[in-house]
Amino acid sequence: MFIEDRSKTREKLEREEFLKVRYWMSPDPPCISLGETLGQAGEKMNRYQVSSLPVIDDHKKLVGIVSMKKLFSYLLKGQDRDVTIHPVPTRNFAYVRLDDSILYAASFPYEELPVVDENDYVVGMIHTREMMDGYKKWIHRIEQQENATEVLKVILERAYEGIAVVDQYGVVQEFNEAYSQFIGVKREDAIGRHVTEVIENTNLHQTVKTATPERGVVQRINGQDMIVHRIPLWQEGKVIGAIGMLIFEGVTEVYKIYQSLQKNQQENSINRPPFVEQLKNDRHVTLDDIVGESREIKEIKRLTRRAARTMATTLITGESGTGKEMVAKSMHVLSPFAEGPFISVNCGAIPESLFESELFGYEEGAFTGAKKGGKLGKFELAQYGTLFLDEIGELPLVMQTKLLRVLQEKEAERIGGNKKYPIRARIIAATNRNLKKCIQEGSFREDLYYRLNIIEIPLPSLKERKTDIPLLLNEYTKKICKQYQIEEKIYTPEAIGMLVQRDWPGNIRELVNVIERLVTLVEQPVIDITHIHTYLEEQPKSITKEPSLIEEAKDMGRKRERDLIIDTLRQVGGNKKKAAERLGIHRTTLYQKLKKFQL
Repeated sequence: MFIEDRSKTREKLEREEFLKVRYWMSPDPPCISLGETLGQAGEKMNRYQVSSLPVIDDHKKLVGIVSMKKLFSYLLKGQDRDVTIHPVPTRNFAYVRLDDSILYAASFPYEELPVVDENDYVVGMIHTREMMDGYKKWIHRIEQQENATEVLKVILERAYEGIAVVDQYGVVQEFNEAYSQFIGVKREDAIGRHVTEVIENTNLHQTVKTATPERGVVQRINGQDMIVHRIPLWQEGKVIGAIGMLIFEGVTEVYKIYQSLQKNQQENSINRPPFVEQLKNDRHVTLDDIVGESREIKEIKRLTRRAARTMATTLITGESGTGKEMVAKSMHVLSPFAEGPFISVNCGAIPESLFESELFGYEEGAFTGAKKGGKLGKFELAQYGTLFLDEIGELPLVMQTKLLRVLQEKEAERIGGNKKYPIRARIIAATNRNLKKCIQEGSFREDLYYRLNIIEIPLPSLKERKTDIPLLLNEYTKKICKQYQIEEKIYTPEAIGMLVQRDWPGNIRELVNVIERLVTLVEQPVIDITHIHTYLEEQPKSITKEPSLIEEAKDMGRKRERDLIIDTLRQVGGNKKKAAERLGIHRTTLYQKLKKFQL
């Protein structure tokens, strides 16, 4: 009997979504192709600091694996480093698939296993340390659930809990026994009737109309003030109903339970870990601040968790306003560097002449105006923490070269100094530019791109995750109302639908700006579609005025500048470096002007 129960438990664990390999592997691992040499395999292992490489064929499919141990064995047996991978035995190797359990992966006698998709393409590698990490998180999750269950038991021992579900018309579809006993209405008598005929002072039918959740509100039922939650139910972008939950027996009971739990927490506070340690033990603490339940956002959160566990340099890409810095901060908290500082640098906001001193620091007397005692650079300030290089695409070419050298050598030197200091910080970069296109144009170094882009996290634009807009509206409306200390506002379903259909070129930043405008300008508690038209739609264009003399002069100047650039480029045969030298400007400035004039 015990063996049968144990087998069922194992089967249940192997089906558990949380323990699937796809959530714990390191994505996009370096591979070695058939035809490459043993020497090249060794160089790749050293470069990427890995102990094994998946072997792939011409179709990018997995055909074997070469480990460091196996490589040493070949070389010790007299194999030349120039021997190709072809003769290396590729049979008897193990691999796992994306939806396999880490429990299954751990059954193999290997420290590292390649992960393949349904087409046998290599999509990741999973190490025993990542499997152990998964087990720890699973145990921690179980412990949290057990703690939550204990708290729930304390509440349910002293209070009733009722549940009622209504459809889009406010008609009761479900009504549980606890609610039935409390208000004295049988379940069969409640179902099919309008909720206002069943529950006293209810607002559940209004929740369907406004599509706005209400949590912890007071409702008077049977002469008592009750605590209730009202939550709209969405399907395919429309509200199809709402669920109401009667949480406590009365307001006085809430305070009694709260005081009891608070007393227990104070008694146990001595055994609690420090705050930083709690953050380290909970990988989801800051990712919860990223609002969204769409498939795209869930995938970004999973990728962020996996990337955070590695030491690899990460590149976050996405349009302006998509939340790149928030993802970077989440990675920092989830990483081994969580106890260190998070230092952010906007590469597009620092003048080129000051960039080197800001990044690497300077010694006393390095230049005129240098501070006494010198100054720490951002790399030094970020030691044992995370350095976030925002807008990396705006970095001047000269500084790109110096940054590349620092990332390769893992050490830097202050301006005016003669002693290098080691870099012990995690590097995360971000950009809203297409760096591959910048490489083609010559404004970004290809070698720096590949050094930064070990792991890429591409953030979706808001128009790619429109299902998250109602959640974002609710979250930021509450925050802004609280910030301005005004009554909380809600939206009609029509207003929400109209906002969902907008393109949002400025993404979340634009959405927050719009919410702030509506919250501050709309006097009524409910924001409807007329307010959207009034405050967000483009106003009629005014009658075109004749340009002023100053504007005409500016236009002539821009035209002259554009013609001068075109003539210079023709003279040097399109060579942008020579053109920049002739014009007396930096090549980066030239690229900016070419973009400005659409040349």
